[in-house]
Amino acid sequence: MIVTTIPHVLYKLDEIVRWCENAGSRQGYFAALYRRMTLAVLEGMQQNMFANNTRMEKLDVIFANRYIEAWSAYQSKQPVTKGWQVAFSSCENSGLIVIQHLILGMNTHINLDLSIATADASVGTDIFDLQSDFEKINLIMASLINETQEKLTKLWWPLAVISKIANDRDDDVINFSIAAARKAAWANAVALAHADANGRTNYINGIDNSITAIANRIIQPGSIINAKLKMVKMCEYDDVKKIIELIK
Repeated sequence: MIVTTIPHVLYKLDEIVRWCENAGSRQGYFAALYRRMTLAVLEGMQQNMFANNTRMEKLDVIFANRYIEAWSAYQSKQPVTKGWQVAFSSCENSGLIVIQHLILGMNTHINLDLSIATADASVGTDIFDLQSDFEKINLIMASLINETQEKLTKLWWPLAVISKIANDRDDDVINFSIAAARKAAWANAVALAHADANGRTNYINGIDNSITAIANRIIQPGSIINAKLKMVKMCEYDDVKKIIELIK
């Protein structure tokens, strides 16, 4: 485990964001958004939003470590899950719009990492005690991704043709819905919490394969949708660091 407290998570995410800014890496888009999400969770704990702050910090730290360890492994050319491999490598694709990069990160982090983190955080307890706080952390993520999209839409007006992504149905533009991901992540967490070692490994591999298929549809959503995304891309800034600053 790389980090052990939420302040330590924020410090490590700051390091990643700075590295991405200096390197001009689009990986900084999701890192900057995730940093905001982590800060929002900390503020929620300070406001007693969650049922159990100690348990929430444990969940948030396990959750964050999965991203931080994957990012560090990818930079060192070490193996990562298929989902993170697609998300990180897609950052070399200059044809994707900012929202696609953010959703690729969300896809893996919610569908895979949150499922595993929730199951790991509930060891020795009833996982269903975590459900209310699990829902709250997802609401925070949905709120921030919508807020980010609205901010970017004010700058790049063609984004208005893309529907909200944190909705109650599968998004018909970029093939991702946070609401659907949240439901799947909870079902997967419950299954993982009750699986033996072999079953857990096989189940995780199955999740990884599924989210990789989703990632590929986010990258290539079809000719009609690609035409809409190209309009957005024409308006976006070329300066990666400037975009990271906007997301922060």
